[in-house]
Amino acid sequence: MNFNTLLVSTENYITTITLNRPDKLNALNAELLLELQQALTQLALDSQTRALIITGSGVKSFAAGADIEELHTCDADSGFEFARRGQKVFDMIENFPVPVIAAVNGFALGGGCELAMSCHFRYAATNAKFGQPEVKLGIIPGYGGTQRLTRHCGVAHATEIICSGIMIDAERAQQIGLVSTVVPQEELMSSCIEIASKITAMAPLAVTASLNAIREQFMPTNEECMIAEAREFARICGTQDFKEGTLAFLEKRATNFVAA
Repeated sequence: MNFNTLLVSTENYITTITLNRPDKLNALNAELLLELQQALTQLALDSQTRALIITGSGVKSFAAGADIEELHTCDADSGFEFARRGQKVFDMIENFPVPVIAAVNGFALGGGCELAMSCHFRYAATNAKFGQPEVKLGIIPGYGGTQRLTRHCGVAHATEIICSGIMIDAERAQQIGLVSTVVPQEELMSSCIEIASKITAMAPLAVTASLNAIREQFMPTNEECMIAEAREFARICGTQDFKEGTLAFLEKRATNFVAA
């Protein structure tokens, strides 16, 4: 896949998407969002992708936010479309069929923080900085930040961060549940590849079913959540991967999953 604003590579079932606008601190302009949407659409159908890592080029910035030059031209009507465009792309990440890991190097601000939060979990370098500083520009987060930050960290932390516009470091982000793991900058990608390799060694259909079941936590009642989990469990029991996994355990041998 060839793009102007992204670098995409796949090795050993792990695909890495690198935001590649280093001169703009990987700010999310319309072209980048469109190319990210195109890449996700293609990769969702790619059997060679069993885990996805999203990161930014360089060490200064994961993504510094939306492109302010584009944002400045918005009025009430175009502002709605501006927000919905980003929301739809980030929803694709949140609903991606394999686990998506954000490798956060440097600034993850505004839309960059929202992008990281749309991934299934986040590893951060020690130099990472997170924030939703939109109120400083007279607006609010528009790519899902008010919703995802609240889900990940709770109302109090989300309100403090969004309404004050403060930046928090990687250690604080881990303390409030925004980040899973913090590692030195030079170990960020190797750490993400290590956990991605553990994921790709698992049964692919079971991993996807697990993601589906986890998403059902937002259903209205606990009973509905449990039924959804049971349905995913039942569906996976009818797969070849389930038969292979259990038989390999009983026969005390390595598994050979084929996603069938």
